[in-house]
Amino acid sequence: MRIRLEMIKLDDFNYFGFLFESLCVRDLRVYAENIRGSIRHYHDNSDLEADIIITLEDGRWAAVEVKLGSSREIEEGAEHLKKLTTNIDSSKYSTPAFLMVLTGGELAYRREDGVYVVPIGCLKD
Repeated sequence: MRIRLEMIKLDDFNYFGFLFESLCVRDLRVYAENIRGSIRHYHDNSDLEADIIITLEDGRWAAVEVKLGSSREIEEGAEHLKKLTTNIDSSKYSTPAFLMVLTGGELAYRREDGVYVVPIGCLKD
């Protein structure tokens, strides 16, 4: 049997985005499972989505968007997260513990709207 390996284009940022998101999901799953939490993806019938929803047994939850790191992408991710929280039925679910855009950047900060921007490198113990 012969295996053929395709060359990955180094300028295919869409592909790298998918790889980066998979890495982030894996890392957050390890941390969440350590505190008996779980990781899910959210997508509703109005096409609103969040890359990662972290849920804990006590009902707390957080929403995370994964972006490689351009300021336009971070802004887009933060807007998605804020829109998501306005569409959640507050009679059934609590408000999120936090909203976060997980990036490939270098600086961690809290935006004026309360959304955290966190580089993946900050997720280590």
